[in-house]
Amino acid sequence: MTGLATFIQEKIPVLSNRSCMLHTKELCLTRKYLTTDTEHTDWHACFVRGTFDYSFQKMSPYQIIRLKKCIKALFIRLKKCIFALKLTYNTVLKRKIESVLVEWKTSGSKKPLVIKGIRQCGKTYIVQKFAKENYESVVYMNFILEPDKKSAFAGNIDVDTIILNLSALIPSSRFVKGKTCIILDEIQECREARTALKSFQIDGRFDVIATGSLLGVRGYGKSDKTIEKGQDSIPVGYETVVEMYPLDFEEFLWANGINDKVIDSVKACFEKETVVPDGIHKVMMGLLYRYVIVGGLPEVVNTFLETKNIELIYKVQRNLINEYEEDMVKYADDADKPRIRECFESIPKQLAKDNKKFQYSIVRKGGRSSQYIGSLQWLEDAGIAKRCYNTQITELPLEGNSIKDCFKLYTTDIGLLVAMLDYGTQADILKGNLLGYKGAIFENLMADFLCKSGQKLYYFQKNSGLELDFLVRYKGECVVLEVKAKSGKTKSLKTALRNKDVYHLNNAIKLGQYNVGREDEILTIPLYMGFLIKDKLTEVIVPDIDLSLLN
Repeated sequence: MTGLATFIQEKIPVLSNRSCMLHTKELCLTRKYLTTDTEHTDWHACFVRGTFDYSFQKMSPYQIIRLKKCIKALFIRLKKCIFALKLTYNTVLKRKIESVLVEWKTSGSKKPLVIKGIRQCGKTYIVQKFAKENYESVVYMNFILEPDKKSAFAGNIDVDTIILNLSALIPSSRFVKGKTCIILDEIQECREARTALKSFQIDGRFDVIATGSLLGVRGYGKSDKTIEKGQDSIPVGYETVVEMYPLDFEEFLWANGINDKVIDSVKACFEKETVVPDGIHKVMMGLLYRYVIVGGLPEVVNTFLETKNIELIYKVQRNLINEYEEDMVKYADDADKPRIRECFESIPKQLAKDNKKFQYSIVRKGGRSSQYIGSLQWLEDAGIAKRCYNTQITELPLEGNSIKDCFKLYTTDIGLLVAMLDYGTQADILKGNLLGYKGAIFENLMADFLCKSGQKLYYFQKNSGLELDFLVRYKGECVVLEVKAKSGKTKSLKTALRNKDVYHLNNAIKLGQYNVGREDEILTIPLYMGFLIKDKLTEVIVPDIDLSLLN
C-alpha cells in the first residue's frame, strides 16, 4: 500500500477501541483512486495542511468525488484516533480536583456536576479516570467528536427518553441505577444536553458529569442571532459548577516527584516565618523557574517530564495557543473575532510598560474601550486571561472598591505568557539572562498563583505614582503583595505602610529571590511560596436571636 493510505497506517497506531479504528473500506478506496502518477505527491504535507490540491488529470469526476469523500471520512476517524492517543499517552498527573469529585460522589443529594475551564487543562482525562475507578458502568460521549450523539437530546428531554436514545446510539452502554456515570464531554456544543441536566437531577437514578471549555462564553458557540428568543440552556439550581485550572505550582511539584513531606515543611516555614533549609530552598527555586517556562497545561507538563527539551515544550505551547486562537474565530461573534485575537496578542506588550494598566491604544492605534470591552470579557470567560482591577482605596471589600475601567491583563497560566514571547526566552529565564521584562513575568507568575487558587485580582495605583502590585484578603485583612524579580526597592510599599491613617495597611508580603525573613510589617518570602497565599475562611456560626424579648 502506498500514498496517503500507507502514511496513515504507518503513523497512526491501531487502537483496540473499535470506534477509533480506520475503516478498511475507506483505506482501500483511497488506495484504488491514487494512481501511480500521483504517488510522488508529498502526502505528508497534504495531510498536515489538510489540503488536496494535487493533480486529478487522469481521474474521472466520479473518482475525484469518491476520493474526496473517502479522505474526509479518514480525517474524521483520525481525529478520534488522535484524541484517544492523547488519553493513553498522558502521564498520570495528580490533581486536586480529584478530591472535589470524591466529595461530590459521596454527598447526599448531589446535582449533576459541571466542570468548566480553559481548553486542554485536563478535564476529560481526569473525569474519565475518576468514573472508571468509581462506577460499574460509564457512558461517555464527546459532542465535538461525536455530533450524532446530540440527537439523543432532541425533542423530549425526560430521562427515560434520553436513555432510550443513548441505548440505540451506543449499543454497548449499560444504565444501572446508582452505579452508572454519564459523562457529557464538550457540553457547550449541545445546549439541549445542558438543559437536560435538570431532568437528571430530578430523576436521581444516574450520576452525571458534564465538561465544557467555553461554558462562560456567551451563546455557547452560537451567535445571538441563531439562539431562539427566550431559550435558556442553563438549569439554574439543578447543577453544581466547578472551575478547573491547569496544574498549579503544588501540582507541578507533585508531578516532579516532590512529596507532601517536603511541601509540608515549606508550608510550615511560611506559617511560622522560619528560614527554609538551604537544600530545599535551592530545589524549590529551580523548580519554580521550570514552572515559569512550562506552566501548568497537562500536555506541556508531560512533554517537559518526558523530554526536558525546551524546543519541544515551546512547540506544544504554540500549538495550544493556535487552538485557542482558532476558538476565537469559531465561537466568537463575527464583529469580535479579530478584536479578541488583537487583545490576546497585546498582553506581552501591555505588561512590558512601566505602567502596566491595559491601554486600548496598544491593541490598535486609536482603539477605544467600546470596541474591545466584549473581547476582553470573551478572553476572561474562556479562561485564557484575567483582569486585575485597580481599587479606589486599600480597604476591604476589594471587589466593592474596585474600578472596573482601570485594570491590568494577565494570562491565567504563566506558561502561555512565556510562549507568547520570543523563542529562546525560556533558556534566558533558566540562565538568568532576562533583564527588564523579568518583572512582568514574575508579576504574571503571582497572578497565576492567585487565579489557580480561585482568587480575584486587585492592585492599587494613584496618579502620584504610588503603585502596589497586588492586594489580597489574607487573615481577614487587606494585605499588599509586592513581587520583585530581584532584591528591589519598595518605596511605594513603605510609603503606604508608613501612612496608616491614609491607607489603613498593617501588613505586607514581599516575594523575591530570597529566603524567609521579616522587617517590621513586611514579611519577606521566596517567590515559590506565592502559591501558599490564600485566605482561610473561618467558620462563623450566626447566633440565634432571643425572640422572647418581643413579649
